[in-house]
Amino acid sequence: RAHAAGAARFKGKRRNVILASTGTIIVQVHTSRAQVPIPGATVAITQKGAGGRHKLLAVRVTDQNGRTEPIVIPTPDIDASFFPGGQVPFSLCDVWGQASGFEVQLIEDVQIFPGTETIQNLELIPLPEQTPPRSRAEVVQIPPQDL
Repeated sequence: RAHAAGAARFKGKRRNVILASTGTIIVQVHTSRAQVPIPGATVAITQKGAGGRHKLLAVRVTDQNGRTEPIVIPTPDIDASFFPGGQVPFSLCDVWGQASGFEVQLIEDVQIFPGTETIQNLELIPLPEQTPPRSRAEVVQIPPQDL
C-alpha cells in the first residue's frame, strides 16, 4: 500500500492524517556457501546522508534462524514515481552485518519499496584463525535499476 489515509482524534476533533509510505526489510545472516544460519549476529541498517555520513536507522540481533525481525524503512510515496522525471519509487539503505569469528560485511544500496517486504541475504565469511575481528571487511554494492 503506497499510503493510507485515516482519521485521528485530537482533543475531541476529527482530522485527516496521511501516513508516510514504508517498506520493510528482513536480513537473513548465514555462513558462506553452506548457508548455515548465524544466530546472534548484529545487523545495522543505515542510510547515506550529506557528506557520505551514515544515519543509523536500526540495529537488530538475529534469532536462532539467523533472521532479524522486520525493520520498517520510510519510503517515497509510490504515486510520485508515475511521472517522467519523478522521484524514484524506493529508498536506499546499507546493511551491515557482524558476528564473532566472521568478517564484517556491508551491502550497499539495498532498495526498499513501499508496501513491500525485502529479504536481504547477508553472507558472512569466517575469519582465518587468530585474526582480529575488524581487520577485514567485504563490501558488496548493488547497482541501480532502470525503472
